[in-house]
Amino acid sequence: MYINATSGILRFHQNQKLYFFYCLVLGLELFLDTSQFEERIMSVELLDGSTVLSFVEDEEAFNGLIHDRFSNLDTNHDGFLSYSEILKEFQSLRVFETHFGIDVKRDPDELAHVYDSLFVKFDHDANGTVDLEEFKMETKRMMLAMANGLGVLPVQMVLEEDSFLRKAVEREAMKMNA
Repeated sequence: MYINATSGILRFHQNQKLYFFYCLVLGLELFLDTSQFEERIMSVELLDGSTVLSFVEDEEAFNGLIHDRFSNLDTNHDGFLSYSEILKEFQSLRVFETHFGIDVKRDPDELAHVYDSLFVKFDHDANGTVDLEEFKMETKRMMLAMANGLGVLPVQMVLEEDSFLRKAVEREAMKMNA
């Protein structure tokens, strides 16, 4: 299911991402000092698990996005993602450093353990690097888990322009317009 609720440029600070998302989902009024925000292209979309599942099952679309994301993360262009290359992506999500978008002081050892565990999930053959196939398999597993978690009822979400979920929504919109 796809409905484009609103699109445009939102002034958005990385630390406020989760808080902003929860406010939108819960319908809470949001008053933030926009002077500290950076510009990000985002949209508010309504999607359900079938949107994500359909995207993952479209091998051409999914594999294309996986290849592009992998290439962007592979900064030294050796065909593998090192721990440091993939760590930057994990850290950019700021899932563990915030609580409802507010910075939380976490124990550095605890964070290192979480990021190490995530890397191990991607590094299936335990050789210390993640190849394209491992990246694709683990990303697919996570996307299917998201689809399962979303279920059949539509959920309103704020999606960044180049996110996997946004690409899934765009793909479904193209199918509907065809």
